[in-house]
Amino acid sequence: MKIGIRAHDIGKFSTADLGVRIVDSQINIIQLVLNKALLDYEMPLDQEKAKTIAISLSKSDVEIAMLGAYFNPIHSDQAKLHRGIENFKNHLKYAQIFGTKYVGTETGSYNDDQWTFNPLNKSEKAYQGVLKVFKQLTDFSESTTSYVAIEGAYNHVISTPEKLLQLINDLKSERVKIIVDIYNFLSIDNHFNHVKIFDQCLELFSDKIVIFHLKDYIVKDNKLIQVALGDGLMNYPYIIKKIEEKCPNAYLILEGITGIDIKRSLNFIKNLL
Repeated sequence: MKIGIRAHDIGKFSTADLGVRIVDSQINIIQLVLNKALLDYEMPLDQEKAKTIAISLSKSDVEIAMLGAYFNPIHSDQAKLHRGIENFKNHLKYAQIFGTKYVGTETGSYNDDQWTFNPLNKSEKAYQGVLKVFKQLTDFSESTTSYVAIEGAYNHVISTPEKLLQLINDLKSERVKIIVDIYNFLSIDNHFNHVKIFDQCLELFSDKIVIFHLKDYIVKDNKLIQVALGDGLMNYPYIIKKIEEKCPNAYLILEGITGIDIKRSLNFIKNLL
């Protein structure tokens, strides 16, 4: 299986330096969020910028698993929402230049830029707003070679695997793929069931999953706190075994892991494969 990391968890560098810094971390596969990983990147993405960045990364044999174009599809600022939609479409349009098929985002919150829990996120209005935006994106993707990768999260509109399945069914599009981040589906109330939630994701989405985000956590002061892989409560021996069985072609992407924890986490996963 292929193991990668979010580029900006390594750091933010110039286009010329990013590939070298990634290889120095002993990883050559990344999830790339352009504005977070590149010091010299300015929106909007166009063909010339895409080629320049892709050529630079190819010199270091860096593989891009997915482009991140995360935005809040129910943001109250309509101008900001429009920019997010157009930015995502541009990523779909030029993803092939980067050598990837996938462009990913989460499903947002009524708390706008905070992306935190709001009771209104569970409303039908919120769901219909997300459905409307993702319908635009999947329709647009039909004119490209790219796929829309959707990531659910407990605090967001698509807060459970069941709700993610509903969205997939309502979109009725073959252009939808899934990012599974088990940690994102967890809360202080349900984290004991993380293996059950993981199994549910495999059962519902195994043929659509293209990315697994790998995180680990402990409980401190009644909150979930992220730690290096292997230092927490996630049952990774079971999780990795099942991924190998059910989704052997999916990418494993370390997320939110930085500094000295990168090498430790990478070795931990490699030893389980």
